[in-house]
Amino acid sequence: MLKRKEFILGAAVGLTFAAAATAGGVIQWPSADAAPASASRLAPSAGSAGLAFAPPQGAPLSFADIFEQVAPAVVQIDVKTRVQRPRTIQIPGFPFPFTAPRQGDEDPKGEQDSQLAPGSGSGFFISADGTIVTNNHVVANAEEITVKTSDGRTFKARLVGRDEGSDLAVIKVEGQSFPFVSFEENSEPRVGDWVIAVGNPFGLGGTATAGIVSAKSRDIGGGVANEFLQIDAAINRGNSGGPTFDIYGRVIGVNTAIYSPSGGSVGIGFAIPAKTAKEITDRLMRGEKIERGYLGVQIGDLMPDVKEALGLDANTKGAFVAQVTAGSPAADAGLREEDIVISVNGEAVDGATSLTRRVAAAKPGDRLRLEVLREGRRQTVDVRAGRRPSEEELNQQMEGGQTPEAPPSAVAGTEVEGITVTSITAALRQRYDIPADVNGVVVTAVEAGSEAGKLGMPPGLVILRANNRVVADANAFRAAVDAARSAGRPSVLLMVRYQGVNRSVVLPLKKD
Repeated sequence: MLKRKEFILGAAVGLTFAAAATAGGVIQWPSADAAPASASRLAPSAGSAGLAFAPPQGAPLSFADIFEQVAPAVVQIDVKTRVQRPRTIQIPGFPFPFTAPRQGDEDPKGEQDSQLAPGSGSGFFISADGTIVTNNHVVANAEEITVKTSDGRTFKARLVGRDEGSDLAVIKVEGQSFPFVSFEENSEPRVGDWVIAVGNPFGLGGTATAGIVSAKSRDIGGGVANEFLQIDAAINRGNSGGPTFDIYGRVIGVNTAIYSPSGGSVGIGFAIPAKTAKEITDRLMRGEKIERGYLGVQIGDLMPDVKEALGLDANTKGAFVAQVTAGSPAADAGLREEDIVISVNGEAVDGATSLTRRVAAAKPGDRLRLEVLREGRRQTVDVRAGRRPSEEELNQQMEGGQTPEAPPSAVAGTEVEGITVTSITAALRQRYDIPADVNGVVVTAVEAGSEAGKLGMPPGLVILRANNRVVADANAFRAAVDAARSAGRPSVLLMVRYQGVNRSVVLPLKKD
């Protein structure tokens, strides 16, 4: 399943991931029943001096007892990852450094041209034998992993397994009788419940921050297996991979990401719920490789303007297929651009996130029965799920081509709704870098004051379909627009291709 998500939220606000660069947390909500102590398990107590440790009216009396119980299980993780060595020369009198040229016999991937860069994060013991849970982005590609415990001891750690899709990883140190905590799977947190996050912000070591659960089931565009908990306990760079506890000292999540304009805490953090973390880490500990289902489509939510352009009921829900990857399971099964997926194996699909997670939950080879809306009619498409590529491979698939240069001269064509279009010729394919298997009409000019001009449609954009109709030439494009106007629709839905990526565009029609 291929789903493009943007991480830039506002002009300067973004989601921050990375062990040394951000903080986030996975939080799981434990049940009210404390687990019995065994080996070195940290068993939550009822408080000191017979005081029942229950949430009082208003703020808790103190988080001190909780911290004393759980802090010994939380560790600092320091990593060293190989990066390219900067090759710059500073010349006196020049304000900026120059990049030094490589020698012909140098290997750009060799160790002489790279260096080990430090990073840090957090983690926590989940068994007495030294098994530790953290984030994948804390330890990904690390050549050295060092763990420092709360009592000052340091250990070399080895990677047991990691899963990029959920951003979880398991590492292990040698030893016995380590204090540990457990994931709580039975109880769900409520918005407003108190939490305490413990970790290693900015490399400072065991640090506790407190807050509440701010929201549940957040989709932040990261990972295919998570519906994140949102918390307002302060988490910062280095908190990644650390645990979040409830007021009874039970693990409810793993800190993973923050929403921030600067990389520092603004009170919006995200954690992987305990149920997800437990399931994934158990599989990693068994030596399993986490594999997920894959369709090979780019999808988006079914937005109100798209529904209006297609004449759909406002209550229609589903995932809109913007692009089908050639040779993918979806392409082989006959799924098409502009299909609207409304269910998978009989389970309703509310939007793009819902479809992504349902497909990711399947195993490679599983049969998926997709119910789709196509040209206003319900159809069934049977897909044999493929194996989901790595996130790096998916990003490469979603990379667009180079921005084409402006045409040296205008090209004659047909004007429709302020857009001048023409059939694709060999010369236009070369000029705009349009692949041989892409067909439609190419935009050669756009009237500045038109609705298309307001949308910023550039020359070189290819219109593939209009309101589910294939656009073979300018006349077909005009006919689709006229049909939408005759049906009383205020707009027409276009499937366009630009810079190697398909996009859906709602084009408002000129008012008579």
